[in-house]
Amino acid sequence: MFGNLVRNRFNFATPSSLAVSRWFHLGTIDAAARKGTREKARKSKVKKVIEKTGFIRHDMRNKDKLNLNLTNKHIDDSWKQSPIDNCWVSKYYKWKVYTVAEAVQCHRETHHPTVYNLPNAPLQAHVELNMQAEKITRFVDNFQRMVAIPHQFEHGENRNIIVFAKGQDILKEASKSGATLVGGIELIKEIQNGDLQLSEYPFVLAHPNILPDLVVIRGLLKKNKFPNPKNGTLGVNLAEMIERYSHGIQYSAEKDEYQKDFGSIVATIGTLQMDSAKLEENLSTLLKDIATMRPKREGKFITRVLLKSPPSGESLKINPFLYVPEEGKASNKKGPSDEADEYDRDDEKEIAAAGAN
Repeated sequence: MFGNLVRNRFNFATPSSLAVSRWFHLGTIDAAARKGTREKARKSKVKKVIEKTGFIRHDMRNKDKLNLNLTNKHIDDSWKQSPIDNCWVSKYYKWKVYTVAEAVQCHRETHHPTVYNLPNAPLQAHVELNMQAEKITRFVDNFQRMVAIPHQFEHGENRNIIVFAKGQDILKEASKSGATLVGGIELIKEIQNGDLQLSEYPFVLAHPNILPDLVVIRGLLKKNKFPNPKNGTLGVNLAEMIERYSHGIQYSAEKDEYQKDFGSIVATIGTLQMDSAKLEENLSTLLKDIATMRPKREGKFITRVLLKSPPSGESLKINPFLYVPEEGKASNKKGPSDEADEYDRDDEKEIAAAGAN
């Protein structure tokens, strides 16, 4: 009897019923497997685009991914004690402050014929700035200026100057003042035709009476070369402008790449064979011109000044506040950064106004 029951049991499970049962249990698994297979096939058909890049120096690779522990470049040693003898560890004591005459004499000793043998080496002023603007989230923009100095020296730079103006008397005066090339509308046409290369002339000056005609070559001159009263390349006193750009000190202030509130200027103020008093006057003129770019906020703008003379690495600190005010005052007036933005926005109006005059 037991055998009959077992047979009846197996006879009930027909092949068709077993197939249905198997499909019911394995159908969802097969569907998921097929879906995954289709997705893999679909992804394999997508072409991977490999972006080709040019050669990158080893020290520039993954530059944005570096987690740099940067130190504050504004050095304040006012809290340190002053040295009491001629030998001290600079890490724990204040930097010695020299007068300009003492610093020049120290550099003359290191550049003596028995040492570096460069008695007429250039003397450089390294000026450190606090580029913080009126608002804490803004900084003074990089700027480039040319300042006239009382005592000229051989700077060894290309100072070719081209002057645009109308009127023979004005052109003769510009030529006598030392301009490399002067001209009017004919000179503008030569530039348009490609007969004259502006790359040979780093400085472009102009009289307001030719400004409307000069606009046609504005694209060739580029924005930094186009005459503008803001940077002193457009005006009626061409002799003074030519003198400043021929023999003045050209300098530029640049923000640090990582620390935006730190800026620096490197400018040559003369040579070591010049009289110390003349070098000091040139330095004073330079610092006063830099101070005109001070933002309208409290605190220091010029933070530190060092005198250097390559190839020597010796840095001698001087007190810049003998020549310019140390602290600024907060004001509601617009600072240099705001004025620069306005010049950029209203450049066309400014050119039209200058041309009308």
